Amino acid sequence: MAGFVGIVVSDPWLQNQFTQVELRSLKSHFLSIQKSRSDPKNGDFTLKDLSLAMGNLKTLSLSEDERTRFLEENFSGLEIQQLEFEQFLRIYLKMQGKAGSKGSTTSAFLKAATTTLLHTISESEKSAYVNHINSYLAEDVFLRKYLPIDPLTYDLFEISKDGVLLCKLINVAVPGTIDERAINTKNLLNPWEKNENHTLCLNSAKAIGCTLVNIGTLDLAEGRPHLVLGLISQIIKIQLLADVNLKKTPQLVELVGNSQDIEELMSLSPEKILLRWMNFQLKKGGLARQVTNFSSDIKDSEAYACLLSVLAPECRSKPHPMDVKDLLERARLVLEHADRMGCKRYLSPKDIVDGSPNLNLAFVAHIFQKRNGLSTQMRQMSFLESQFEDDALVSREERAFRLWINSLGISTYINNVFEDLRNGWLLLEALEKVHPGIVNWRLANKPPIKLPFRKVENCNQVIKIGKELKFSLVNVAGNDIVQGNKKLILAFLWQLMRYNILQLLKNLRFHSHGKEITDADILSWANSQVKSSGKFSRMESFKDKSLSSGIFFLHLLSAVEPRVVNWSLITQGETEEEKKMNASYIISVARKLGCSIFLLPEDIIEVNQKMMLTLTASIMYWHLKRPTASDTRSQPLDCETASLSESTSNLTSDDSTSDSSADEITI
Repeated sequence: MAGFVGIVVSDPWLQNQFTQVELRSLKSHFLSIQKSRSDPKNGDFTLKDLSLAMGNLKTLSLSEDERTRFLEENFSGLEIQQLEFEQFLRIYLKMQGKAGSKGSTTSAFLKAATTTLLHTISESEKSAYVNHINSYLAEDVFLRKYLPIDPLTYDLFEISKDGVLLCKLINVAVPGTIDERAINTKNLLNPWEKNENHTLCLNSAKAIGCTLVNIGTLDLAEGRPHLVLGLISQIIKIQLLADVNLKKTPQLVELVGNSQDIEELMSLSPEKILLRWMNFQLKKGGLARQVTNFSSDIKDSEAYACLLSVLAPECRSKPHPMDVKDLLERARLVLEHADRMGCKRYLSPKDIVDGSPNLNLAFVAHIFQKRNGLSTQMRQMSFLESQFEDDALVSREERAFRLWINSLGISTYINNVFEDLRNGWLLLEALEKVHPGIVNWRLANKPPIKLPFRKVENCNQVIKIGKELKFSLVNVAGNDIVQGNKKLILAFLWQLMRYNILQLLKNLRFHSHGKEITDADILSWANSQVKSSGKFSRMESFKDKSLSSGIFFLHLLSAVEPRVVNWSLITQGETEEEKKMNASYIISVARKLGCSIFLLPEDIIEVNQKMMLTLTASIMYWHLKRPTASDTRSQPLDCETASLSESTSNLTSDDSTSDSSADEITI
């Protein structure tokens, strides 16, 4: 297993202001400044030059004049030529604070990065999430010695340091995501075992739809409160919103009038569906106004009082909340009504009055889970059935491609590839992530796009770029994407994902020597690894039916990291149940190594050729990217620089994605 490359700052306080991902990115930026100031062609390096250089840090939302003026006012006596990294960090922190004072930012519950401008946490959110964990994990055999956690303390972050609690919480949110046999659960874990748990946690979190920015395994090991709480909030949200869609709750069809409206409903995010459901119930209760957010619109508790009266009139009591003028008292009465319904409390009266968006969303989602008030006699079932009659393979591929694109760090979270990609913009963003500079943004139309031909223009550029990248797009036009042609959209996304895989492998020049990598190369590599480890299993192709047992992939994982597979847990893979156990274990072990993969056990059991390629390529990339003893001896001075240059962070780029492991491939 590869170790973590950490950057150490002599001042502990300064060290604690940054994550390792941020430090690596800032160090990389600082090294480029050093190189620039030492170049004689550039002459004397001044404060203005430093201001220009710091303009590339995207989190500093200051103009060039504001940066220069700030530096002149606060660091006029600074010896630029003697600037050290720690001084650079202090300047950055102060400038960041200046930028932050210009205006505050709000955090979304799912798409938000897991760091904030000021590294603070909400005590109310911490208490709510602790209570959630205490409730759902109370019976866990390993964790019950730590539970219940006191919500008034910081014990949550201490207990999270070994990664076990976070892995278990992911399985509560989406059961079966992690094979718990792959979690290291000894009473005393060494640093390597903890790092494996953290790597497994982060890769599994991405596999259920979490958006991870600026968070790595070291941050979890240190129990950084703002990062751990940000991750936990996303996991809990995914759990609470799991049923807020037409597939899981077809009764939601009651919210719309015709098939066209149903298509629109299917394209909405769970949050927007929840708002629409809430307004549907409020209309029943006679409330004239509509709720458009989970913050300011419900501060006065009027919407809550009406919603609960509609859903559970038998739980009403006197006085009615709207008979009370004091907002805190009104909110208290609303929560007492919810208690009588059997709803969990995710917020306090003060949180309602303060308009806490995360906690209000959690509360409404839980009310929906408990009692949605929708009719069981559904209309337009024939249309719904036609929408969901896709075979399981199409559904799984849509899921894998959706999660993969979201992991690239695009601007908008995708909920459904067949709906959300139809205007072409997000496909252009994905192409730009995979092949920077390939999109002509001057010809692109940014959403919202009302005119259909503008969407076609975007999608035509998508097809044009695809052909430049040698994708197979015979008789495919941009309008096919605009029309939501599922078969063609999936075919394009597969080719884009495969291109990304092969480019990542090709870019490991010290192994590929810059030559094109083919599917045959990946197949040959996997077979040679297994053979060299002394095993006799072999993969004839990526559709080899013998792969369904899982034995070959277990041999491959064991070949690249001998200690990662616990053979006492492995079955012969002969029955369907044994195949499923092996497949589940393979996926978790691969994520535990550092592979960010989005396939499901069924893909291995059914030998989905595409997913077999992505799994093998991910393991290959992880193995080839690991530093070897010979690499370390031959490049003693360049290891840190290489690590810095490959790290991604939203400090220097808008292209940031999770940096959960130094040895990770996102496939």
